[in-house]
Amino acid sequence: MVKIAVDAMGGDNAPGEIVKGAVQAVNKGTDVSVVLVGKQEAIEEELKKHSYQKDRITIQPASEVIETEEPPVTAIRSKKDSSIVVGMNMVKCGEADAFVSAGSSGAVLVGGQVIVGRIKGVERPPLAPLIPTENGVSLLIDCGANVDARPSHLVQFARMGAIYMEHVVGVKNPRVAIVNIGAEEEKGNALVKETFPLLKECHDINFIGSIEAREIPHGGADVIVCEAFVGNVILKLYEGVGATLLSKVKDGMMTSLRSKIGAAG
Repeated sequence: MVKIAVDAMGGDNAPGEIVKGAVQAVNKGTDVSVVLVGKQEAIEEELKKHSYQKDRITIQPASEVIETEEPPVTAIRSKKDSSIVVGMNMVKCGEADAFVSAGSSGAVLVGGQVIVGRIKGVERPPLAPLIPTENGVSLLIDCGANVDARPSHLVQFARMGAIYMEHVVGVKNPRVAIVNIGAEEEKGNALVKETFPLLKECHDINFIGSIEAREIPHGGADVIVCEAFVGNVILKLYEGVGATLLSKVKDGMMTSLRSKIGAAG
């Protein structure tokens, strides 16, 4: 059974939503147990609202919380009893197989490096969210960890992204593309121009060339490779457009509803 340490204090509406997700996870599958890390009394109060196998969810007390706005390095060093630091130390000591947090991404990134440590051979850890597309999801890698990346970093991101999409998401032979301002190989800035031929030489990935930003929502590739500055712009634009569209749809529905009510009256 896989034991997952979960930061119960990280993310919106914590610990309520985090506890709810943990309960859903253990009720859905038999191969996972969860350790909720955080303020014990608050977690216990939330657990009382749910039905679950008591031996599948336990609590690891942690008295401190790292807030999103805190400097990550300072927070990791000073808040030794925070839910993020305690959870990562559990992984380091072999008391948990993995750590999950919806809290400060910066603190998780720093903690992953200084507490858990990188896998041997990995030069830089990237941030890689799954973003929605017309055909499902694509992995955007990197979206915020390495603003000044080197070509060798992007090659590793491509390989790690392909492995994740195939073995975690279940996409066979995932298509890997590098973000560019055109489809032609000779286009792009210095980083893209240096990285492109290196990716072409990687026979262990399905590299399909460049991808323009407008093709990303259409599912033009399964793994979208870029350095963090570009990736973060893409991610934030996605978020902004999505929120705006939802707002417009809601406004349209309310307008339509009001007109129907008016006509009925």
